[in-house]
Amino acid sequence: MNAPAPNPPTATRQPPRRWRHAKPCGRRAALAACLTLALAAGGLEIVITQGWDSPTRIAVVPFGGAAPGGVDIAAVVAADLGRSGQFATLASEDMLSLPTTTAEVFFRDWKTLGMDYLVIGQTTEAAGGTTLDYTLFDVRAERGIATARLSFPLAWARDAAHRVADDVYQAVTGVRGAFSTKIMYVLVREPGTARSTYHVVTADADGHREREVFQSPQPILSTTWAPDGQRIAYVSFETGRSTIVVQNLATGERRRVAEYKGINGAPVFSPDGNSLAMSLSRDGNAEIYTKNLTSGELRRVTRQPNAIDTEPNWSPDGGSLIFTSDRGGRPQVYRKDLRTSFVERLTFQGDYNARARLLPDGRRLVYVHRRERRYHIAWQDIETDSPPILLTETALDESPSVAPNGMMMIYATRKNGRGVLAAVSIDGRVRLSLPSQRGDVREPAWSPFLAGPNLTAPNG
Repeated sequence: MNAPAPNPPTATRQPPRRWRHAKPCGRRAALAACLTLALAAGGLEIVITQGWDSPTRIAVVPFGGAAPGGVDIAAVVAADLGRSGQFATLASEDMLSLPTTTAEVFFRDWKTLGMDYLVIGQTTEAAGGTTLDYTLFDVRAERGIATARLSFPLAWARDAAHRVADDVYQAVTGVRGAFSTKIMYVLVREPGTARSTYHVVTADADGHREREVFQSPQPILSTTWAPDGQRIAYVSFETGRSTIVVQNLATGERRRVAEYKGINGAPVFSPDGNSLAMSLSRDGNAEIYTKNLTSGELRRVTRQPNAIDTEPNWSPDGGSLIFTSDRGGRPQVYRKDLRTSFVERLTFQGDYNARARLLPDGRRLVYVHRRERRYHIAWQDIETDSPPILLTETALDESPSVAPNGMMMIYATRKNGRGVLAAVSIDGRVRLSLPSQRGDVREPAWSPFLAGPNLTAPNG
């Protein structure tokens, strides 16, 4: 089911098995398939394998001034936008001019290059840090549509770059950008051997600034974020059996919140962060429970003695839980209203649907769907009772986690016999591969929107 701690003694017990379930593209690139973002730290490598057929064309001009902390802010902004698959970015060597101020912008240059939008900026050294001024232009309208001044210490240079990308993305698409968010996953070193170790890792959404927050010689499953982005939860087998742990990312403090007899699995925080939903078999059968993290009150949500109920997920308003159950004979997705106790089945097509996650709008659902003996991630509008639409094409896809703006989903799959991460847009038009050179990667979780550094808000 679903400061690093000292190494526990080596053990070989495995957990119970869950249900199976570069440079920017040139001017003529219609797809973003040529963009590869390799990380010098040797972590995740992000490769865009499919983008929009007609992406928005944008030029992010190299910013004037020094690169704060060695970070090329314009390059990070361009990489973020390109990674979305919705933008085709222009290589700096293909630019006809390199303006850093509004007075230096000649729109005819950018129209000649077929650009839709243009971003320019200038950094200035300030006491204890850097000031960044940037402007986004609509090339066709020949006007600026967003501008901002950001002040930050050198250590926050990448945060500032992601913030610029977020603001540009929102100004162009109308949707809040998620480049300032983070991802979490389990890295397994030397998988399949007696020397296997399991590492909980967090990183920026672009894979940079990896941070190991816990490691163990025993398996770790079901990573999940609290809504405040300051705590995480996961299932650890460090004690020899499944235990649900909540960990504070800032202090490293770990708290075992569920170590009952039997299975303790599939934790997920409530929208207010005060409770965890989980699957427990403390009474002899796997059922859904909620636990208040302050009072410790444990509440049983489902009672189905002849079925397995697991993999809960909250609705955005916290009023209901969706979960996987085989009460109908095969694993399917159900929803229970916590106020009325009404239970309804949400998936009907196929003999296996599991690990469901609601999008932020509360009406769209992604889940693991089996078709022709292959496990894919599917999408469904549960309000219109639409048939499932496949989003992935590989053979063993699992553990979907949705970005907080609802535009992308990250999931675990296998490639060349190794566990890797991949991402796909909710409309299926954008695909990314995220292989790691350091081992198997699994159990991904996308963070909520994070408060981040206190940077100046944009104007425009």
